Amino acid sequence: MSRAARAFWVVSPGRGEIREVALPGPGDDEVLVRALFSGVSRGTESLVFRGGVPESQYAAMRAPFQEGAFPGPVTSGYLSVGVVEEGPARLLGRTVFCLYPHQTRYVVPASAVVPVPDGVPASRAVLAGTVETAVNALWDAAPLVGDRIAVVGGGMVGCSVAAVLARFPGARVQLVDADPARAGTATALGVAFASPEDALGDCDLVVHASATDAGLARSLELLAPEGTVIELSWYGDRPVSLPLGEAFHSRRLTVRSSQVGTVSPARRARRSFADRLALALELLADPAFDALITGESAFADLPGVLPRLASGELPALCHRIRYGDADVAPVTGP
Repeated sequence: MSRAARAFWVVSPGRGEIREVALPGPGDDEVLVRALFSGVSRGTESLVFRGGVPESQYAAMRAPFQEGAFPGPVTSGYLSVGVVEEGPARLLGRTVFCLYPHQTRYVVPASAVVPVPDGVPASRAVLAGTVETAVNALWDAAPLVGDRIAVVGGGMVGCSVAAVLARFPGARVQLVDADPARAGTATALGVAFASPEDALGDCDLVVHASATDAGLARSLELLAPEGTVIELSWYGDRPVSLPLGEAFHSRRLTVRSSQVGTVSPARRARRSFADRLALALELLADPAFDALITGESAFADLPGVLPRLASGELPALCHRIRYGDADVAPVTGP
């Protein structure tokens, strides 16, 4: 028996709509999940929304359970929290996280959902996918006790990295951003804040997440000799200019990429994707992460909200989408 659900689609660059979709009944070892919340990761989803994914990266950028194809029509989103309504007894009634697009209900393999720990509210658990990115980046970065660290770029990913580093013993951690409003976020996360001009240098490690040429160049300037920049920004189809002359070679600086699509080589032999995501959910027991949720809208309003997020008219780190009233909202697409 099929049942109805509603999904958000990017139908063409800069335009989205909600469409009705038919769901099959769950099979053996599958679950039917009713969404409670999802999160809009502004950087990545704005890139998808404006059609900025380069053709060479269509396969790499494809999210789990995504339907359609870039540049559109394509389903969008990958941070979903819901309740298992049908499925194996061990999961029935559990609140779970899944890397699923914005949709009211969905059927996935039971192995694709991770139970949310009892101490983590469903409303905060939408951050799990981004905190997982931070965990993977820090596995790549391998900071040491007492390191001097800057996180350049106070967006959702950068703030997640800073929040995890705030727990690191003896470290000097500074969140660096051009927006002075991020100072309050840094305080809530338990780290220092600075503008790019005032940031402390002589860093052993810089994590760059501003997705700007200027941010990456400043990250190199903040390094101590033989220091490392971990590059987390995704630039899409934009070229990047980076000054690799001057003192780049004489100071033996390093720029390394980190990407959540694979488990860091530092832990790949001993940790699975599920292990990494479960760790991210455990970290979210800390209420400090609530500072990353900067707004909330109903699912039915998402076609109007995402253009405002993509343009910057609606500033956000993670914009949370709530479900419930969407189940009776009118369908706006075919």
